[in-house]
Amino acid sequence: MNRFFDIPSDLQHSWAGLIGLHLREALLPVLAGLLLALPLAQLCVRLRWLYPPVLWVTTVLYAIPSLAFFVVLIDYTGQTELTVMIPLTVYTLVVLVPAIVDGVRSVPRETLAAATAMGFGPVRRYLQVQLPIAVPAIIAGLRVATVSSISLVSVGTLIGNQGALGNLLHDATIYNRPELAWNAVLTMAVLAILADGLLVFLRVLLTPWMPSGARTSRKAAAAR
Repeated sequence: MNRFFDIPSDLQHSWAGLIGLHLREALLPVLAGLLLALPLAQLCVRLRWLYPPVLWVTTVLYAIPSLAFFVVLIDYTGQTELTVMIPLTVYTLVVLVPAIVDGVRSVPRETLAAATAMGFGPVRRYLQVQLPIAVPAIIAGLRVATVSSISLVSVGTLIGNQGALGNLLHDATIYNRPELAWNAVLTMAVLAILADGLLVFLRVLLTPWMPSGARTSRKAAAAR
């Protein structure tokens, strides 16, 4: 068990330090992607003709291998965390933009008409009416983007030990220590599960009007 947590000195981090580094490299791109996706998705909602080309561009960018991204960026950002986080931010857009667009488009026309009649302008209507109703769809997109980002950070090991927990996979082969690979895989899986659970909890907090699964089951049983 001690060897399981005995991190090689070349990584210059403890196990806890690698976890912190991994979360930073994974979650900051998701946050940046969300900040980019919100206004971009609103443009796609207002200008329907813009949505297909935006979706096409984000899909093409997602199809670019991370290693190719690294080759392009490394001359400008060097062997740094930023070189890893920029591709991860781009990858989140292919999930977040459609999720937000679908969520905002699902808002009933009657609700928008009522908000307009109450004097809500476009920005206020978007922030106070459309986005809150679209929260379930947005959180669903965030769940996919977050779990994917936590997994993809490990690719950073290809550019000078910038893969956080993924660096353990590299060292497992160098030092012939398979327990390091198990450490990386299990820790990333646990982080992904915890992050997903926190997002589900956030969705419950932000959408108190939505019935829980248990409450729905009880209502169905009572109806029968």
